[in-house]
Amino acid sequence: MAATFASLGTPSFYLHPAEAMHGDLGMVSENDLVIAISYSGESDEIIRILPNIKMIGAILVGITANVESTLAQASDIVQILPKFDEACYLGLAPTSSTTVELCYGDALAVVASGIYGFKDADFGKFHPAGSLGKKLILRVDDLMAKDEENALVEENASIKDAIIELSKKGLGVVSIIDKDGNLQGIITDGDLRRQLEKGIDIYSLHVQEVMTSNPITVEGNKLAIEALNIMKQKNISCLPVLEGRKARGAIRMHDIVGIGIVG
Repeated sequence: MAATFASLGTPSFYLHPAEAMHGDLGMVSENDLVIAISYSGESDEIIRILPNIKMIGAILVGITANVESTLAQASDIVQILPKFDEACYLGLAPTSSTTVELCYGDALAVVASGIYGFKDADFGKFHPAGSLGKKLILRVDDLMAKDEENALVEENASIKDAIIELSKKGLGVVSIIDKDGNLQGIITDGDLRRQLEKGIDIYSLHVQEVMTSNPITVEGNKLAIEALNIMKQKNISCLPVLEGRKARGAIRMHDIVGIGIVG
């Protein structure tokens, strides 16, 4: 098993033994807890650093399979692993032992997370680039079309006005608002197609004759994943975004899925 150090102070960090020999031990303080992992307990790069860790005053936790090893004897706390053979057909290359190391590290991380009350919001804060992080951080406000990008017409507008706005903004939905900016309804591409299929002269209509008066909406402070789930459940591709009753934007399923968020 390769020699490994992890310092669990504030903040936690990984310390490569070879780099520690060239000054990185300066990151370790007497308030730290250092975990050293070596199957044999005699890895040269670890053994050479043990006296310095003791001089610094950090607590040393050793994980090894050799209870008589230098690492075990030097550690304040020691975990003795059971004896096992490496999976390598020569029985030499670290294979089984490195897998044990990974499992042990995962177990420590899970337990520490529980002790410190680590929540999903904390995960998103420290892991923003991944899909899970985006689910936990990105809100509707971050992704919606707003201001000049949002498609809006007033409630006294004609269907022609709505079609022009739909075409210009390309959202697939136009919000119908009153003079105070409050949402009165929406018209989608699908609404227009259905009117055309009926053979109606849509250019003679006003938006109030076609719009959906009580559309499904979402607030801008909601997580984007919540908006995505609403759209999937209702089988729609776009939601008007409200602040109170005021139309503030529109968010499409495409905008959410396109940045890597999936329900």
